[in-house]
Amino acid sequence: MKKILLVEDDRFLIDIYTTKLESEGYEVFSATDGRQALDLLDEEHFDLILLDIILPKIDGWEVLKKMRESGKNKETKVIVISNSEEIVKKEYEDLSVEACLIKANYTPQETVEEMKKVL
Repeated sequence: MKKILLVEDDRFLIDIYTTKLESEGYEVFSATDGRQALDLLDEEHFDLILLDIILPKIDGWEVLKKMRESGKNKETKVIVISNSEEIVKKEYEDLSVEACLIKANYTPQETVEEMKKVL
């Protein structure tokens, strides 16, 4: 079973994505802020990370930078999910992510389809 880390501060979206991902056979871990995400990244190895950018405590770009520097998930595939097109375009190519998805433009099912392409 593939492990997915969902880093998202909106609990409603966490519930939707978790339900969808689990129904597709993935094991889902979630973090609601950047600090919690980094803690989970130190504890577990993930097959894919769905990473929001605007997060409490530590933003998604900082999580990604720290993750890429060291640890179990240094090479883990990342899909950025955000509602800010401006933010997504800003640093997308510099940080080795597989894709950037604008949340408002993708249903949970479409997000899962994008994940399957990456995995």
